[in-house]
Amino acid sequence: MNFLSLFVLIPLLTIGGLFCTRNLKQIRWVVTINASLLLILAVGLVFAFLGERAAGNTAEMLYTAGMVWYAPLNIHYAVGVDGISVAMLLLSAIIVLTGTFVSWKMEFLQKEYFLWFSLLTVGVFGFFIAIDLFTMFMFYEVALIPMYLLIGVWGSGKKEYSAMKLTLMLMGGSALLLVGILGIYYQSGATTMNLLDLAQLHIPGFAQRWLFPLVFVGFGILGALFPFHTWSPDGHASAPTAVSMLHAGVLMKLGGYGCLRVAIYLMPEAAHDLSWIFIILTGVSVVYGAYSAIVQTDLKYINAYSSVSHCGLVLFAILMLNRTAMTGAVLQMLSHGLMTALFFALIGMIYGRTHTRDIREMGGLMKVMPFLGVCWVIAGLASLGLPGLSGFVAEMTVFIGAFANPDTFHRVFTIVACTSIVITAVYILRVVGKLLYGPITNSHYLQLTDAVWYERTAVVVLIACIAGIGLAPLWLSDVIQNSLLPIVGQLAGR
Repeated sequence: MNFLSLFVLIPLLTIGGLFCTRNLKQIRWVVTINASLLLILAVGLVFAFLGERAAGNTAEMLYTAGMVWYAPLNIHYAVGVDGISVAMLLLSAIIVLTGTFVSWKMEFLQKEYFLWFSLLTVGVFGFFIAIDLFTMFMFYEVALIPMYLLIGVWGSGKKEYSAMKLTLMLMGGSALLLVGILGIYYQSGATTMNLLDLAQLHIPGFAQRWLFPLVFVGFGILGALFPFHTWSPDGHASAPTAVSMLHAGVLMKLGGYGCLRVAIYLMPEAAHDLSWIFIILTGVSVVYGAYSAIVQTDLKYINAYSSVSHCGLVLFAILMLNRTAMTGAVLQMLSHGLMTALFFALIGMIYGRTHTRDIREMGGLMKVMPFLGVCWVIAGLASLGLPGLSGFVAEMTVFIGAFANPDTFHRVFTIVACTSIVITAVYILRVVGKLLYGPITNSHYLQLTDAVWYERTAVVVLIACIAGIGLAPLWLSDVIQNSLLPIVGQLAGR
């Protein structure tokens, strides 16, 4: 068995282990061991991958393996990774571990909660290691299905409405995606759905022009592409804390990853011809999401609209169709994944103590929760792009790459997207001021306690990763750039 399959096998074994547990302590042990093993495996994969690169192994995909799954359509269980996949697997492992710690106090139907959480993990990891289109789609669906129950049962607020809205919109995207995948298979005349094999074939230009929108929109809906983003704020606001972390931090990255890996890589001619349409839509996402965050008063809605803006920047960078901007897109996926997971973790911790997410009812929390307050400030500074943190590296790479396109259209929309930096600073500083400083607005807050050990562990890990990318990004950007060479080659050879 290829060792990459361990990313799927470990959470599957965890599901089996959870069925054997009898109390909360055993459940905690099982899920913590699962998350720890996944992180160890991801870190080991990073070092192995760096070793392969140092040895001069420049294969498009490393550690590939496969076996026939459904012979009539030549569907294979095929896996492999490049630098982009490795980065996404590491991000996923970090979010799963920190999300597990954040869920430490989960008491309502805890076994069932972690069963669905583990199934969501199976889908996420399986998607990032799959290089067969149908297998990738299958894991994509596995990642979406548990969200309905995780929000509908364990969520808060309008949880049933939010769960239904999220599921219906994402399933609509899946329908477009399935048509697009089957269209790629039949129009290319392929004898396999292997991504690497399909890239060697030529899909006719007329077919690319109707398949590209299906695939890009299908994945883009999960990436909060305007105007299909409306499921995101409601879904994030109603989801339990760890699910919000995994959903915004990892699941939304499936959208950007799929657009880059499938739509751009396999249909370069249509990407050049139709990218202007989606640049307009993603430009709207970037600015609209940031403006919408300014007027929100619920902490989760603020972070959810911020995610619409930041994920819009990912798709915007991908559509620039050059190596620098696409490197920035992958860095932005990593940076946003860590930042938004940190924000949602902190929101959950603050809500668990104050029992409100309305910033109008808060104030002076820095006096009673200094650790959580300092962590919130760090997360905010990363989000608005402070040098030395991951947000600065990612956004600057995106904007430099986007502005490198010499035509007026691309440069005008790059300038429009750049305005989101100022808008982001406005809502971040507004929330910091209302939430942490000023007088304590409720005498009950004087009795509040700061973060406990497992909460501190989760946020410290996330902050360390954000600072690590911000202070030492070169090794990561080099790995990503090398893995983008096949995609850039496809775009150049269209």
